[in-house]
Amino acid sequence: MKAVRIHDHGDISVLKWESIAKPQLDESGDDVLVRIVASSINHLDIWVRQGILGFPLPLILGSDGSGIIESCGQKVLDFHPGDEVIVQPLTFCGTCDHCLNGMENYCSEMGILGKTMNGTQCEYVQLKSYQLRKKPP
Repeated sequence: MKAVRIHDHGDISVLKWESIAKPQLDESGDDVLVRIVASSINHLDIWVRQGILGFPLPLILGSDGSGIIESCGQKVLDFHPGDEVIVQPLTFCGTCDHCLNGMENYCSEMGILGKTMNGTQCEYVQLKSYQLRKKPP
């Protein structure tokens, strides 16, 4: 698949349009493979590209996106292949006291797509089902 990645921090010249492996879905889990239809650029992408420290490189940028579900793990009940979805970029553990009380943004393992892990500026992204919302009609 194609993806916009950075291997170093810097100006716009560090953006690379590359061919990389398409994510392989674990059919037994609760992950969803989404074909990205739209991904926007926001301030986070610029900050990460310019050098917010402590994040893994190379990295696919993009925290905002929407797409169509290509496949779902067996534990996914609320989504099906063909569903149009909007990506919710926050990631969290789901098991700590904060998460169990609906305060996922306080999770010590909280992350954001395109910052702490690969994002949406690619053709396909593998996500947890909790990171998706069905596109309104």
